[in-house]
Amino acid sequence: MPSVVANMNCSIPLTTLTSSPFNLVLGQIIYVKIIAYNAYGYSTESTIGGGAVIVHVPDAPINLINVVSVTTANQIGISWSNGVSNGGSVIIDYEIYYD
Repeated sequence: MPSVVANMNCSIPLTTLTSSPFNLVLGQIIYVKIIAYNAYGYSTESTIGGGAVIVHVPDAPINLINVVSVTTANQIGISWSNGVSNGGSVIIDYEIYYD
């Protein structure tokens, strides 16, 4: 009776792709080819697929400070810097929470 692979997907840890020998960087596009095999040998390579981009969430903003020249009895002024990594994609917005 032939075997059937029901789950035709895989996950590759980001640390595998960003370390040696691959050394890929955030924002870089990854294209994939797959080869199937059975008891009789290996298939030819699939067509190129994928186009996945190495990304992750950005680092938290840093250096949050009160902007004294803007802070008054009616408003506060705040300023911050981006974290070290933007996760491989431009930061497009911020959510500000206060208590």
